Amino acid sequence: MKIETCIDSLVSYAMNRGLAEPVDHQVLTNRLLDILRKDDYEPSDEPQSENLEEILGGILDYAVANGLCEDNITARDIFDTRIMGAVTPMPREVVRTFREKYAVSPEKATDWYYRFSCDTDYIRRYRIAKDMRWKYPSEYGEMDITINLSKPEKDPKAIAAAKNAPQTAYPKCQLCRENEGYAGRMNHPARANHRIIPIKVCGEDWCLQYSPYVYYNEHCIVFNSKHVPMKIDRSAFEKLLDFVKAFPHYFVGSNADLPIVGGSILGHEHFQGGHYTFAMETADLETEITFCGYEDIHAGTVKWPMSVIRLDGKDPVRLAELADKILRCWRGYSDESVGVIAFSDGEPHNTITPIARRRSDLYELDLVLRCNITTSEHPLGVFHPHADKHHIKKENIGLIEVMGLAVLPSRLKQELTDLAAAIVSGADIASDPVLSKHAAWVEELKQRYTFTQDNALDILLKETGRVFTEVLEDAGVYKNTPEGRAAFLKFIDAVNAQ
Repeated sequence: MKIETCIDSLVSYAMNRGLAEPVDHQVLTNRLLDILRKDDYEPSDEPQSENLEEILGGILDYAVANGLCEDNITARDIFDTRIMGAVTPMPREVVRTFREKYAVSPEKATDWYYRFSCDTDYIRRYRIAKDMRWKYPSEYGEMDITINLSKPEKDPKAIAAAKNAPQTAYPKCQLCRENEGYAGRMNHPARANHRIIPIKVCGEDWCLQYSPYVYYNEHCIVFNSKHVPMKIDRSAFEKLLDFVKAFPHYFVGSNADLPIVGGSILGHEHFQGGHYTFAMETADLETEITFCGYEDIHAGTVKWPMSVIRLDGKDPVRLAELADKILRCWRGYSDESVGVIAFSDGEPHNTITPIARRRSDLYELDLVLRCNITTSEHPLGVFHPHADKHHIKKENIGLIEVMGLAVLPSRLKQELTDLAAAIVSGADIASDPVLSKHAAWVEELKQRYTFTQDNALDILLKETGRVFTEVLEDAGVYKNTPEGRAAFLKFIDAVNAQ
Protein backbone atom coordinates (compact mmCIF):
# COMPACT_ATOMS: atom_id res chain seq x y z
CA MET A 1 0.00 0.00 0.00
CA LYS A 2 1.44 3.37 -1.06
CA ILE A 3 2.09 5.93 1.67
CA GLU A 4 -0.50 8.28 0.12
CA THR A 5 -3.08 5.48 0.41
CA CYS A 6 -2.11 4.97 4.06
CA ILE A 7 -2.55 8.68 4.78
CA ASP A 8 -5.91 8.87 3.00
CA SER A 9 -7.07 5.68 4.72
CA LEU A 10 -6.13 6.94 8.18
CA VAL A 11 -7.93 10.27 7.68
CA SER A 12 -11.03 8.43 6.47
CA TYR A 13 -10.74 6.01 9.42
CA ALA A 14 -10.66 8.96 11.84
CA MET A 15 -13.82 10.44 10.33
CA ASN A 16 -15.63 7.10 10.18
CA ARG A 17 -14.86 6.49 13.87
CA GLY A 18 -16.03 9.92 14.98
CA LEU A 19 -12.52 11.11 15.85
CA ALA A 20 -12.81 13.88 13.27
CA GLU A 21 -15.32 15.55 10.93
CA PRO A 22 -15.09 16.23 7.18
CA VAL A 23 -14.08 19.83 7.87
CA ASP A 24 -10.94 18.49 9.60
CA HIS A 25 -9.77 16.55 6.53
CA GLN A 26 -7.10 18.96 5.29
CA VAL A 27 -5.62 19.68 8.72
CA LEU A 28 -5.29 15.96 9.52
CA THR A 29 -3.68 15.27 6.16
CA ASN A 30 -1.15 18.06 6.69
CA ARG A 31 -0.36 16.87 10.22
CA LEU A 32 0.47 13.42 8.86
CA LEU A 33 2.55 14.84 6.02
CA ASP A 34 4.53 16.88 8.54
CA ILE A 35 5.28 13.86 10.75
CA LEU A 36 6.30 11.87 7.66
CA ARG A 37 8.36 14.80 6.31
CA LYS A 38 6.65 14.63 2.94
CA ASP A 39 6.75 17.82 0.89
CA ASP A 40 4.67 16.51 -2.00
CA TYR A 41 1.29 14.81 -1.95
CA GLU A 42 -1.45 13.72 -4.31
CA PRO A 43 -4.52 11.84 -3.08
CA SER A 44 -4.20 8.17 -3.92
CA ASP A 45 -6.40 6.44 -6.46
CA GLU A 46 -5.91 3.06 -4.71
CA PRO A 47 -8.76 1.53 -2.68
CA GLN A 48 -8.60 2.69 0.94
CA SER A 49 -8.25 0.31 3.87
CA GLU A 50 -10.34 0.29 7.07
CA ASN A 51 -7.93 -2.09 8.80
CA LEU A 52 -6.03 0.07 11.29
CA GLU A 53 -3.24 -2.46 11.83
CA GLU A 54 -2.66 -2.60 8.06
CA ILE A 55 -2.74 1.20 7.73
CA LEU A 56 -0.27 1.77 10.55
CA GLY A 57 1.92 -1.08 9.32
CA GLY A 58 2.23 0.65 5.95
CA ILE A 59 3.10 3.98 7.59
CA LEU A 60 5.68 2.34 9.85
CA ASP A 61 7.34 0.52 6.96
CA TYR A 62 7.60 3.85 5.12
CA ALA A 63 9.02 5.56 8.22
CA VAL A 64 11.66 2.86 8.74
CA ALA A 65 12.62 2.85 5.04
CA ASN A 66 13.05 6.63 5.09
CA GLY A 67 15.04 6.83 8.30
CA LEU A 68 12.24 8.35 10.38
CA CYS A 69 11.98 5.44 12.81
CA GLU A 70 14.28 2.70 14.04
CA ASP A 71 13.19 -0.83 13.28
CA ASN A 72 12.39 -2.23 16.74
CA ILE A 73 9.12 -2.79 18.56
CA THR A 74 9.50 0.13 21.00
CA ALA A 75 10.52 2.69 18.38
CA ARG A 76 7.71 1.57 16.08
CA ASP A 77 5.19 1.83 18.93
CA ILE A 78 6.36 5.35 19.71
CA PHE A 79 6.10 6.38 16.08
CA ASP A 80 2.67 4.92 15.33
CA THR A 81 1.35 6.40 18.59
CA ARG A 82 2.55 9.79 17.37
CA ILE A 83 0.69 9.16 14.12
CA MET A 84 -2.52 8.30 16.00
CA GLY A 85 -2.04 11.30 18.26
CA ALA A 86 -2.34 13.48 15.16
CA VAL A 87 -5.92 12.28 14.58
CA THR A 88 -7.01 12.07 18.24
CA PRO A 89 -9.32 14.85 19.48
CA MET A 90 -8.13 17.28 22.16
CA PRO A 91 -8.99 16.50 25.81
CA ARG A 92 -11.63 19.25 26.00
CA GLU A 93 -13.65 17.55 23.25
CA VAL A 94 -13.32 14.11 24.82
CA VAL A 95 -14.31 15.31 28.31
CA ARG A 96 -17.26 17.28 26.94
CA THR A 97 -18.62 14.24 25.07
CA PHE A 98 -18.13 11.98 28.10
CA ARG A 99 -20.03 14.36 30.37
CA GLU A 100 -22.86 14.74 27.86
CA LYS A 101 -23.26 10.97 27.72
CA TYR A 102 -22.88 10.60 31.51
CA ALA A 103 -25.86 12.95 31.91
CA VAL A 104 -27.89 10.30 30.05
CA SER A 105 -26.36 7.38 32.00
CA PRO A 106 -22.96 6.35 33.40
CA GLU A 107 -23.03 3.21 31.25
CA LYS A 108 -23.52 5.18 28.02
CA ALA A 109 -20.54 7.34 28.99
CA THR A 110 -18.21 4.41 29.65
CA ASP A 111 -19.44 2.51 26.57
CA TRP A 112 -18.49 5.52 24.44
CA TYR A 113 -15.18 6.16 26.20
CA TYR A 114 -14.06 2.52 25.92
CA ARG A 115 -14.89 2.42 22.21
CA PHE A 116 -13.07 5.75 21.76
CA SER A 117 -9.96 4.38 23.56
CA CYS A 118 -9.98 1.42 21.14
CA ASP A 119 -10.57 3.55 18.04
CA THR A 120 -7.61 5.82 18.86
CA ASP A 121 -5.44 2.67 19.14
CA TYR A 122 -4.59 3.48 22.76
CA ILE A 123 -6.06 0.01 23.29
CA ARG A 124 -4.57 -2.04 20.48
CA ARG A 125 -7.40 -4.44 19.71
CA TYR A 126 -5.38 -6.46 17.21
CA ARG A 127 -2.84 -7.26 19.94
CA ILE A 128 -5.45 -8.03 22.60
CA ALA A 129 -6.95 -10.57 20.18
CA LYS A 130 -3.69 -12.56 20.37
CA ASP A 131 -4.07 -13.26 24.10
CA MET A 132 -4.87 -16.86 25.02
CA ARG A 133 -7.98 -17.22 27.21
CA TRP A 134 -9.81 -20.22 28.60
CA LYS A 135 -11.87 -21.25 31.63
CA TYR A 136 -11.03 -23.73 34.35
CA PRO A 137 -13.97 -25.20 36.32
CA SER A 138 -12.57 -25.21 39.86
CA GLU A 139 -14.47 -26.16 43.00
CA TYR A 140 -14.72 -22.43 43.74
CA GLY A 141 -16.14 -21.41 40.36
CA GLU A 142 -14.94 -20.87 36.80
CA MET A 143 -11.45 -19.41 36.89
CA ASP A 144 -10.34 -17.23 33.96
CA ILE A 145 -6.93 -18.31 32.66
CA THR A 146 -5.07 -15.96 30.32
CA ILE A 147 -1.64 -15.88 28.76
CA ASN A 148 -0.96 -12.24 28.04
CA LEU A 149 0.53 -11.67 24.60
CA SER A 150 -0.67 -8.10 24.00
CA LYS A 151 2.02 -6.40 26.07
CA PRO A 152 4.97 -6.47 23.68
CA GLU A 153 8.22 -7.94 24.90
CA LYS A 154 11.19 -5.75 24.05
CA ASP A 155 13.71 -7.11 21.59
CA PRO A 156 17.46 -6.82 22.34
CA LYS A 157 17.81 -3.58 20.33
CA ALA A 158 15.00 -1.93 22.29
CA ILE A 159 16.43 -3.14 25.62
CA ALA A 160 19.83 -1.69 24.77
CA ALA A 161 18.29 1.60 23.65
CA ALA A 162 16.23 1.86 26.85
CA LYS A 163 19.34 1.23 28.96
CA ASN A 164 21.22 4.01 27.18
CA ALA A 165 18.32 6.47 27.21
CA PRO A 166 18.66 9.53 29.48
CA GLN A 167 16.96 9.08 32.86
CA THR A 168 14.25 11.61 33.65
CA ALA A 169 11.63 12.09 36.35
CA TYR A 170 8.95 13.24 33.91
CA PRO A 171 6.38 11.78 34.02
CA LYS A 172 6.98 10.54 37.57
CA CYS A 173 5.34 7.20 36.78
CA GLN A 174 3.20 5.54 34.12
CA LEU A 175 -0.01 6.52 35.93
CA CYS A 176 0.62 10.25 36.35
CA ARG A 177 -1.67 12.72 34.62
CA GLU A 178 1.34 14.04 32.70
CA ASN A 179 1.25 10.92 30.51
CA GLU A 180 -1.74 12.32 28.60
CA GLY A 181 -0.38 13.26 25.17
CA TYR A 182 3.22 12.35 26.13
CA ALA A 183 5.42 11.54 23.13
CA GLY A 184 7.18 8.65 24.83
CA ARG A 185 10.79 7.52 24.86
CA MET A 186 12.66 4.23 24.76
CA ASN A 187 12.15 3.66 28.51
CA HIS A 188 8.66 5.13 28.85
CA PRO A 189 5.58 4.32 26.74
CA ALA A 190 4.18 6.79 24.24
CA ARG A 191 0.75 8.22 25.10
CA ALA A 192 0.17 10.80 22.35
CA ASN A 193 -3.26 9.22 21.66
CA HIS A 194 -4.19 8.92 25.36
CA ARG A 195 -7.10 10.92 26.80
CA ILE A 196 -8.05 10.94 30.49
CA ILE A 197 -11.44 11.69 32.06
CA PRO A 198 -11.28 13.88 35.20
CA ILE A 199 -13.70 12.70 37.90
CA LYS A 200 -14.41 13.40 41.56
CA VAL A 201 -13.92 10.71 44.20
CA CYS A 202 -14.99 11.72 47.71
CA GLY A 203 -14.70 15.34 46.58
CA GLU A 204 -11.07 14.96 45.45
CA ASP A 205 -9.65 15.25 41.94
CA TRP A 206 -9.18 11.79 40.43
CA CYS A 207 -8.91 10.47 36.89
CA LEU A 208 -10.45 7.64 34.87
CA GLN A 209 -8.75 5.80 32.02
CA TYR A 210 -8.58 2.30 30.58
CA SER A 211 -5.68 -0.09 30.79
CA PRO A 212 -4.05 -0.38 27.36
CA TYR A 213 -3.65 -4.12 27.94
CA VAL A 214 -7.29 -4.96 28.86
CA TYR A 215 -7.05 -8.11 30.97
CA TYR A 216 -10.89 -8.22 31.06
CA ASN A 217 -13.85 -6.26 29.64
CA GLU A 218 -13.52 -2.48 30.05
CA HIS A 219 -10.52 -2.84 32.35
CA CYS A 220 -10.29 0.66 33.81
CA ILE A 221 -7.81 2.41 36.07
CA VAL A 222 -8.98 5.04 38.55
CA PHE A 223 -6.11 7.12 39.89
CA ASN A 224 -5.42 10.06 42.14
CA SER A 225 -4.55 13.21 40.20
CA LYS A 226 -1.64 13.64 42.62
CA HIS A 227 1.39 11.35 42.75
CA VAL A 228 0.79 9.96 46.25
CA PRO A 229 1.52 6.38 47.41
CA MET A 230 -0.95 3.52 47.78
CA LYS A 231 -2.50 3.29 51.23
CA ILE A 232 -5.24 0.97 52.45
CA ASP A 233 -7.21 2.73 55.17
CA ARG A 234 -10.73 3.92 55.84
CA SER A 235 -10.47 6.59 53.16
CA ALA A 236 -9.59 3.89 50.59
CA PHE A 237 -12.82 2.02 51.40
CA GLU A 238 -14.77 5.29 51.18
CA LYS A 239 -13.26 6.08 47.78
CA LEU A 240 -14.02 2.63 46.37
CA LEU A 241 -17.64 2.87 47.51
CA ASP A 242 -17.96 6.41 46.19
CA PHE A 243 -16.73 5.29 42.77
CA VAL A 244 -19.33 2.51 42.47
CA LYS A 245 -21.95 5.04 43.54
CA ALA A 246 -21.01 7.13 40.49
CA PHE A 247 -20.49 4.10 38.21
CA PRO A 248 -22.85 1.41 39.56
CA HIS A 249 -22.32 -0.92 36.58
CA TYR A 250 -18.57 -1.21 37.36
CA PHE A 251 -16.73 -3.01 40.13
CA VAL A 252 -13.59 -1.39 41.52
CA GLY A 253 -10.81 -2.73 43.73
CA SER A 254 -7.42 -1.84 45.06
CA ASN A 255 -4.18 -3.73 45.21
CA ALA A 256 -2.78 -4.08 48.70
CA ASP A 257 -0.30 -1.49 49.90
CA LEU A 258 2.61 -3.77 50.82
CA PRO A 259 5.26 -5.49 48.66
CA ILE A 260 4.76 -9.15 47.61
CA VAL A 261 0.99 -8.98 48.15
CA GLY A 262 0.58 -5.63 46.36
CA GLY A 263 0.62 -4.51 42.75
CA SER A 264 3.49 -3.39 40.54
CA ILE A 265 2.93 0.35 41.13
CA LEU A 266 2.80 1.14 44.85
CA GLY A 267 4.01 4.74 44.47
CA HIS A 268 0.81 6.15 42.95
CA GLU A 269 -2.61 5.69 44.54
CA HIS A 270 -4.89 3.93 42.08
CA PHE A 271 -7.67 1.38 41.75
CA GLN A 272 -8.66 -1.02 38.98
CA GLY A 273 -12.20 -1.71 37.89
CA GLY A 274 -14.34 -2.58 34.93
CA HIS A 275 -17.45 -4.19 33.53
CA TYR A 276 -16.78 -7.84 34.23
CA THR A 277 -18.04 -10.58 36.55
CA PHE A 278 -15.20 -12.55 38.14
CA ALA A 279 -15.59 -15.97 39.74
CA MET A 280 -15.09 -14.47 43.19
CA GLU A 281 -18.15 -12.25 42.76
CA THR A 282 -20.36 -15.27 42.09
CA ALA A 283 -18.86 -17.38 44.92
CA ASP A 284 -21.28 -18.18 47.74
CA LEU A 285 -20.89 -17.33 51.40
CA GLU A 286 -19.45 -20.26 53.34
CA THR A 287 -20.14 -19.06 56.89
CA GLU A 288 -22.43 -16.20 57.84
CA ILE A 289 -21.05 -13.99 60.60
CA THR A 290 -22.27 -11.06 62.67
CA PHE A 291 -20.16 -8.09 63.69
CA CYS A 292 -21.27 -6.59 67.00
CA GLY A 293 -22.79 -3.16 66.54
CA TYR A 294 -23.14 -3.73 62.80
CA GLU A 295 -26.14 -6.01 62.71
CA ASP A 296 -27.51 -3.95 59.79
CA ILE A 297 -24.66 -5.27 57.62
CA HIS A 298 -24.94 -8.78 56.20
CA ALA A 299 -21.53 -10.45 56.50
CA GLY A 300 -19.85 -13.77 55.94
CA THR A 301 -16.73 -15.59 54.83
CA VAL A 302 -16.64 -16.49 51.13
CA LYS A 303 -16.10 -19.97 49.68
CA TRP A 304 -12.90 -19.01 47.89
CA PRO A 305 -9.27 -20.19 47.89
CA MET A 306 -8.19 -16.93 49.53
CA SER A 307 -9.51 -15.58 52.83
CA VAL A 308 -12.38 -13.20 52.07
CA ILE A 309 -14.85 -11.37 54.30
CA ARG A 310 -17.91 -10.09 52.42
CA LEU A 311 -19.97 -7.14 53.66
CA ASP A 312 -23.33 -6.07 52.20
CA GLY A 313 -25.38 -3.05 53.23
CA LYS A 314 -27.36 -0.06 52.05
CA ASP A 315 -25.24 2.56 53.80
CA PRO A 316 -21.71 2.94 52.35
CA VAL A 317 -20.65 4.97 55.39
CA ARG A 318 -21.42 2.05 57.69
CA LEU A 319 -19.65 -0.38 55.36
CA ALA A 320 -16.49 1.76 55.32
CA GLU A 321 -16.63 2.08 59.12
CA LEU A 322 -16.84 -1.69 59.64
CA ALA A 323 -14.19 -2.38 56.97
CA ASP A 324 -11.87 0.02 58.79
CA LYS A 325 -12.51 -1.79 62.09
CA ILE A 326 -11.62 -5.14 60.45
CA LEU A 327 -8.51 -3.63 58.84
CA ARG A 328 -7.25 -2.08 62.09
CA CYS A 329 -7.66 -5.39 63.88
CA TRP A 330 -5.95 -7.31 61.05
CA ARG A 331 -2.98 -4.91 60.91
CA GLY A 332 -1.96 -5.95 64.42
CA TYR A 333 -3.20 -9.55 64.44
CA SER A 334 -0.89 -12.57 64.70
CA ASP A 335 -1.65 -16.28 64.83
CA GLU A 336 1.55 -18.28 64.67
CA SER A 337 -0.42 -21.55 64.45
CA VAL A 338 -1.27 -20.64 60.82
CA GLY A 339 1.85 -18.57 60.04
CA VAL A 340 0.25 -15.12 60.33
CA ILE A 341 2.74 -12.63 61.80
CA ALA A 342 1.71 -8.97 62.00
CA PHE A 343 5.19 -7.50 62.56
CA SER A 344 8.81 -8.61 62.45
CA ASP A 345 11.66 -6.22 63.29
CA GLY A 346 9.12 -3.41 63.24
CA GLU A 347 8.06 -4.17 59.66
CA PRO A 348 4.30 -4.55 59.09
CA HIS A 349 3.08 -7.63 57.21
CA ASN A 350 -0.73 -7.55 57.27
CA THR A 351 -3.00 -5.64 54.91
CA ILE A 352 -6.16 -6.07 52.85
CA THR A 353 -7.04 -6.24 49.14
CA PRO A 354 -10.52 -4.61 48.97
CA ILE A 355 -13.09 -4.86 46.14
CA ALA A 356 -16.33 -2.84 45.91
CA ARG A 357 -19.41 -3.41 43.77
CA ARG A 358 -23.14 -2.79 43.71
CA ARG A 359 -25.83 -5.45 43.99
CA SER A 360 -29.08 -3.69 43.15
CA ASP A 361 -29.57 -1.11 45.93
CA LEU A 362 -26.87 -2.68 48.12
CA TYR A 363 -23.20 -1.80 48.38
CA GLU A 364 -20.81 -4.72 48.69
CA LEU A 365 -17.23 -4.92 49.93
CA ASP A 366 -15.01 -7.98 49.68
CA LEU A 367 -12.05 -7.76 52.05
CA VAL A 368 -9.25 -10.19 51.19
CA LEU A 369 -6.85 -10.72 54.08
CA ARG A 370 -3.19 -10.57 53.03
CA CYS A 371 0.12 -11.22 54.82
CA ASN A 372 3.54 -10.75 53.20
CA ILE A 373 5.66 -12.56 55.81
CA THR A 374 8.65 -14.49 54.41
CA THR A 375 10.61 -17.43 55.83
CA SER A 376 13.70 -19.40 54.86
CA GLU A 377 11.40 -22.08 53.43
CA HIS A 378 9.40 -19.51 51.46
CA PRO A 379 11.77 -16.57 50.83
CA LEU A 380 9.39 -14.97 48.29
CA GLY A 381 6.47 -15.14 50.71
CA VAL A 382 4.62 -17.70 52.81
CA PHE A 383 1.31 -16.59 51.25
CA HIS A 384 2.69 -16.35 47.73
CA PRO A 385 2.93 -18.95 44.92
CA HIS A 386 5.06 -21.75 46.36
CA ALA A 387 8.18 -22.96 44.57
CA ASP A 388 6.52 -26.09 43.13
CA LYS A 389 4.23 -23.83 41.08
CA HIS A 390 6.81 -21.31 39.86
CA HIS A 391 7.04 -23.12 36.52
CA ILE A 392 3.55 -21.69 35.86
CA LYS A 393 3.24 -18.62 38.09
CA LYS A 394 5.98 -16.95 40.14
CA GLU A 395 4.80 -13.35 40.09
CA ASN A 396 2.87 -11.56 42.86
CA ILE A 397 -0.82 -12.31 43.30
CA GLY A 398 -2.42 -8.92 42.80
CA LEU A 399 -6.00 -7.71 42.65
CA ILE A 400 -6.88 -9.31 39.30
CA GLU A 401 -5.57 -12.75 40.27
CA VAL A 402 -7.22 -12.48 43.69
CA MET A 403 -10.62 -12.26 41.96
CA GLY A 404 -9.95 -15.38 39.87
CA LEU A 405 -8.24 -14.26 36.66
CA ALA A 406 -4.78 -15.65 35.99
CA VAL A 407 -2.43 -13.35 34.09
CA LEU A 408 0.26 -15.82 33.10
CA PRO A 409 3.60 -15.02 31.44
CA SER A 410 3.76 -15.02 27.64
CA ARG A 411 6.52 -17.69 27.69
CA LEU A 412 3.86 -20.30 28.51
CA LYS A 413 2.25 -20.18 25.07
CA GLN A 414 5.29 -21.73 23.41
CA GLU A 415 6.35 -23.78 26.43
CA LEU A 416 2.99 -25.57 26.75
CA THR A 417 2.90 -26.27 23.02
CA ASP A 418 6.44 -27.65 23.08
CA LEU A 419 5.74 -29.57 26.27
CA ALA A 420 2.71 -31.31 24.72
CA ALA A 421 4.83 -32.37 21.75
CA ALA A 422 7.65 -33.57 24.02
CA ILE A 423 5.27 -35.69 26.13
CA VAL A 424 3.75 -37.35 23.05
CA SER A 425 7.16 -38.03 21.46
CA GLY A 426 8.64 -39.40 24.68
CA ALA A 427 11.43 -36.81 24.77
CA ASP A 428 13.61 -36.39 27.86
CA ILE A 429 11.93 -33.31 29.34
CA ALA A 430 14.22 -33.19 32.38
CA SER A 431 17.25 -32.55 30.15
CA ASP A 432 15.60 -29.80 28.09
CA PRO A 433 17.04 -26.38 29.10
CA VAL A 434 13.65 -24.65 28.70
CA LEU A 435 11.11 -27.36 29.54
CA SER A 436 12.93 -28.98 32.46
CA LYS A 437 11.17 -26.65 34.90
CA HIS A 438 7.95 -28.56 34.08
CA ALA A 439 9.44 -32.07 34.43
CA ALA A 440 8.16 -32.90 37.92
CA TRP A 441 4.70 -31.61 37.00
CA VAL A 442 4.61 -33.78 33.86
CA GLU A 443 5.58 -36.90 35.83
CA GLU A 444 2.71 -36.25 38.23
CA LEU A 445 0.27 -35.73 35.33
CA LYS A 446 1.33 -39.00 33.71
CA GLN A 447 0.01 -40.81 36.78
CA ARG A 448 -3.46 -39.42 36.05
CA TYR A 449 -3.67 -39.15 32.26
CA THR A 450 -2.90 -41.07 29.10
CA PHE A 451 -1.48 -38.47 26.74
CA THR A 452 -2.08 -38.59 22.98
CA GLN A 453 -1.35 -36.21 20.16
CA ASP A 454 -5.00 -35.15 20.20
CA ASN A 455 -5.40 -34.47 23.92
CA ALA A 456 -1.96 -33.49 25.24
CA LEU A 457 -2.29 -29.70 24.91
CA ASP A 458 -5.87 -29.69 26.21
CA ILE A 459 -4.77 -31.59 29.31
CA LEU A 460 -1.92 -29.13 29.91
CA LEU A 461 -4.24 -26.14 29.56
CA LYS A 462 -6.73 -27.68 31.99
CA GLU A 463 -4.02 -28.53 34.49
CA THR A 464 -2.55 -25.04 34.19
CA GLY A 465 -5.92 -23.84 35.48
CA ARG A 466 -5.65 -26.27 38.38
CA VAL A 467 -2.16 -24.98 39.23
CA PHE A 468 -3.46 -21.41 39.25
CA THR A 469 -6.24 -22.40 41.65
CA GLU A 470 -3.63 -23.98 43.91
CA VAL A 471 -1.56 -20.78 43.65
CA LEU A 472 -4.54 -18.88 45.08
CA GLU A 473 -4.77 -21.45 47.86
CA ASP A 474 -1.09 -20.79 48.61
CA ALA A 475 -1.91 -17.07 48.85
CA GLY A 476 -4.82 -17.64 51.22
CA VAL A 477 -3.85 -16.95 54.83
CA TYR A 478 -6.50 -19.33 56.18
CA LYS A 479 -6.60 -22.65 54.37
CA ASN A 480 -9.86 -24.40 53.47
CA THR A 481 -9.37 -27.04 56.13
CA PRO A 482 -11.16 -27.47 59.48
CA GLU A 483 -8.12 -25.95 61.18
CA GLY A 484 -7.97 -23.04 58.74
CA ARG A 485 -11.69 -22.26 59.05
CA ALA A 486 -11.46 -22.35 62.84
CA ALA A 487 -8.50 -19.94 62.75
CA PHE A 488 -10.45 -17.62 60.43
CA LEU A 489 -13.39 -17.49 62.85
CA LYS A 490 -10.92 -16.88 65.69
CA PHE A 491 -9.89 -13.68 63.88
CA ILE A 492 -13.57 -12.68 63.51
CA ASP A 493 -13.90 -13.10 67.29
CA ALA A 494 -10.89 -10.79 67.72
CA VAL A 495 -12.63 -8.12 65.63
CA ASN A 496 -15.78 -8.43 67.74
CA ALA A 497 -13.72 -8.22 70.93
CA GLN A 498 -12.42 -4.76 70.02
